[in-house]
Amino acid sequence: MPNGLIHADSLRPHADGLALRLTLPWYRSLWLSSVSSLALTVDGEEIAPSDLRFELHGRSYSIDELGEQSETLWYLQEHPLLIARRDVPVTLGEEHDVTLIGQLRLPYMQIAPGEDGAPGMYVPNVVRDVHTLTVTDADAPRPALVSDVTAPPPAAEDDPFQLGLTLYSASAEFRAGWYDFDGLLDRVAELGIGPGIEIVASQMVPTYPVVSDDFVARWRAAFDKHGFDASSFGANLDMGRRRDRDMTADEEFEFSKLMFAGAKQLGFPLVRIQSAKPELLRRLLPIAEDLELKLAYEIHAPMGPNSEPILKVRETYAELDSPLLGFVADFSSTMHAMSPTLLRAVRRAGLDDEAVERLQEIWATDATMRERQEEFIGYLRGRDFDPGRLGSFAHLAFNMHGHVAPQEWADIMPQILHVHAKFYDIDERGQEPAIDYPELVRVFVEGGYRGYWSSEWEGHAFAELGEVDPLVLVRRQHDLIRDSMRSVVAPV
Repeated sequence: MPNGLIHADSLRPHADGLALRLTLPWYRSLWLSSVSSLALTVDGEEIAPSDLRFELHGRSYSIDELGEQSETLWYLQEHPLLIARRDVPVTLGEEHDVTLIGQLRLPYMQIAPGEDGAPGMYVPNVVRDVHTLTVTDADAPRPALVSDVTAPPPAAEDDPFQLGLTLYSASAEFRAGWYDFDGLLDRVAELGIGPGIEIVASQMVPTYPVVSDDFVARWRAAFDKHGFDASSFGANLDMGRRRDRDMTADEEFEFSKLMFAGAKQLGFPLVRIQSAKPELLRRLLPIAEDLELKLAYEIHAPMGPNSEPILKVRETYAELDSPLLGFVADFSSTMHAMSPTLLRAVRRAGLDDEAVERLQEIWATDATMRERQEEFIGYLRGRDFDPGRLGSFAHLAFNMHGHVAPQEWADIMPQILHVHAKFYDIDERGQEPAIDYPELVRVFVEGGYRGYWSSEWEGHAFAELGEVDPLVLVRRQHDLIRDSMRSVVAPV
């Protein structure tokens, strides 16, 4: 996904001077308090912060006021305006050189919790847009979609897994407005993908964290139309929603309860949880029991089933001893190489062959994620290369690509309740070049797993919009999974 706040169609006329139609440079909705800073230069002239206004939902905020807006959601499909006061307003057809530098704070990606009431540390997303833009009053056209895709073979009764996808796979296209919610589900059905549908609530629900009656009605109508099944409800925990402090334990509980209620309204049997703090789980477990919801903590790169933090979660599960508690296995944990999609992205950002080679060498070591990040950033600085040019890639290259052995999933197989069949590429041979899917299928078939494999294309984190059609890739990945599982003899 292009890590940009502005694009070719962003510069708009405005009576006060000019407006920039902003796009959220992330794949989930964020609170306005997540916008740490915005700095704008037009034709070489820096616009004073006092001359900038941020407009969303008909309300206007100064840049300094954004940090206080922890109750205002910037929904993924919304395009607020950044309005700049100028003596002479721009006019249609003019060209202007625009530089916009922004920094966001990702409120659910906590690096370290705050101490003594201070706010914690969160993963930053630094955006630096440099464009020559033409003033326009029209959005860029949407491209034509591929339609001549061979229909998938029917599911067989002895298939060990059910297949589906998370709508997160089409994050970039959904954010760009190529689909509305109904159109996205229509496209999934057209390509024969399913029947399992998973959502990330903070991405798909406009009234997040509350699920509105209107969204429930649209959801049920689409499911009745296409015969889909609800597989997993992805619930984030926005610990850093407020800029001045982390969530309290009570706030984490209440925030989670809201999403559990939404999952139940939409008919999900399982919630992918982000926090497995013992005290929080003790409080949430009775809620889950009342709502008949399974709770699955996601094991995601760079961790694996036997990483120290996961061992602590396993200890908590053993103490609570509930059949409702388990894990989501995310195959980003079990990669044998860095994805070609990521490597193309860092090359576009300016890395030469030597730097790309060094990135892969550092990634392949057994150092911790933080140590590898710091070594790579230190390497870049030693070459006088500003890591900020990579945006979030300098972090994501390590926390989204793990190299745990696939066989480790067998250690917790009875507790795996859902699978994120993460992938980034499907090559000309029909294989994922960085993830060994035939081996993963073998491990899960022989381990007795019989739930959903939810395809999760995460190439949007690195690919340019329109570079590939992710839903066509999901169809091709389903072919890979289906062929692999039908070639493995399940244990008797």
